[in-house]
This record gives sequence, C-alpha cells and structure tokens, in this order.
Amino acid sequence: MEGERLENRKKGNDWHFYILGPKSPQVMKNTYFLLLLSLFFSCAEKEPDPRANQPEDFKQVLDAHGDWSRWLDAEAFSYTMFHETNLTQENHFFNLDSRKGRIDAQNFQIGFDGEKVWISPNRQAFGGPSVRFYHNLYFYFFSIPYIFTDPGVSVEKIEDRTLNGKSYETFSVSFASDKGDSPNDQYYLLTDPETHQLEWVLYTVTFFDSPEPTLNALKYEDYRDAGGLVFPRILTGYTLEGDSTGRIRYQVSFADVVLTEDALDDDLFEMPEKGAVVAN
Repeated sequence: MEGERLENRKKGNDWHFYILGPKSPQVMKNTYFLLLLSLFFSCAEKEPDPRANQPEDFKQVLDAHGDWSRWLDAEAFSYTMFHETNLTQENHFFNLDSRKGRIDAQNFQIGFDGEKVWISPNRQAFGGPSVRFYHNLYFYFFSIPYIFTDPGVSVEKIEDRTLNGKSYETFSVSFASDKGDSPNDQYYLLTDPETHQLEWVLYTVTFFDSPEPTLNALKYEDYRDAGGLVFPRILTGYTLEGDSTGRIRYQVSFADVVLTEDALDDDLFEMPEKGAVVAN
C-alpha cells in the first residue's frame, strides 16, 4: 500500500512480518521543523558590525588607511614604542574588546585588568603624574583614526582648517557622556585634501580638570603597512600657537605592530599578587 512499509521483527526464534502505516503526523512535523531549522542556520548571515556604519566622509578617511575591516575583526593589538626624547623602550599589549592593557618597560610594568590600573614594582617606578592617564594614552593616539569607530564616538566633517600654512579637511570628534575617563576631551582630525590620510590631530586633555584646557598638536608621519592597515611610524607632539605649531613636546616611534583575531590571555593583565600596587 502507498505510504506503508514492510518490517520484520523477531519474536523468540521466529521472524514475524508486520505492515506499518505511514509515519505519524507528529513525526513528520518534527522532521520538517528540523529541516527548516537547519536551513535557517545555514543561510543566516553574521550580524553586521555597527562600527562599520560611519559617515561617508569619515569612511573616505578610513579607506585611505587600508582595509579598516581588519581593525573591526581584530581582538588584540600589540607594538613596541620608543621614547625618542629619553631613548627608552616599551612593549604595549591590548585586548581591543575589553580594552584590557599592559605596558612592559625597563623599570616598571603597568596593567589594566578591566577595573583597576596597577603598577609594578611600586608607584615611584613611574615618574608621570598619573598611571591611569598614561596606561592607554599612546594606544589611543596610535589607534586613530580606527578607534573613532567605537560606539559612543561621533565624527563630523567641519570647515577646513589651516595649520602651518596648509589647508586640511577637518573632522570634529565628540564622545558620549559615559565614554571613558575624559568624555569632554576635544579632538580634531586634519587630513590631506588629496590623499585623505591623517596628518595632524589637535586635542585637549581634560583628565586633570584644567579649567581651560588648551589645544595641542600631534603630527602623524611615515606610515607603514601592518597586515593591511597603515600606522604612523612617528608621532611628534607640539604646542599649538594659533594656526602654527610651536615647540616639540615629545616624540615617539613604533615598530613590531601586530593585530590578531585571537584575544590575549586575560592572565597577562592581572595584577601580580606581590610587588604591585593599584595606582591612579
């Protein structure tokens, strides 16, 4: 009969044959459901990353620095940094999602475990005014413009600005009130009008509660490729005097830049049980 099947079953030493009817409606429903579920998951696409949704003018800047989807896909970021003013070296390690970080220098280690900033062997090992301010300072500078794709960051093209006699396309950057330690910081990106590559960043520092924070200038130069993205080999900080730069305040250079799609082990960022203190 149509829809029926013959099956043999053994009882004791004898085989008996039975005619079985069609599969039950419930069995068929379950089968169809599993097939549809399998089809859904096989066809489902990965949710688009909201960070990819940027203003077209800013996308043009990002495109000028390489395949910036690599930044969106990356989980970890590391590099070596040299202070050109005192010839010291630091190795920086960051997990991009959690922003946990670590700096290894000759005389100290600084880490951020997601909640607190710590330093080893003691606070005196770092001569700057704030360990917390320093722990991701150069990470942030070095990651521009990619880091401005973060949620809570808005980038807007504004009127061109002239610096040292050259006119630049200019972008204003603002932050949500709950973004980071210093959401009131101001950033202006100055990009070459032909290449759209970043040449200068003008920025204020509000971390130290200065009543009238001044604009500083940071020069980006000598770009190098690192796995499809370009990063500046040299950053030079200047004072800003109207539409011109003044004296050099600092200079750092970078090497061994690595982006990976695997996060670094969280143990790397944990505060040692001995020989380390929480620092601000």
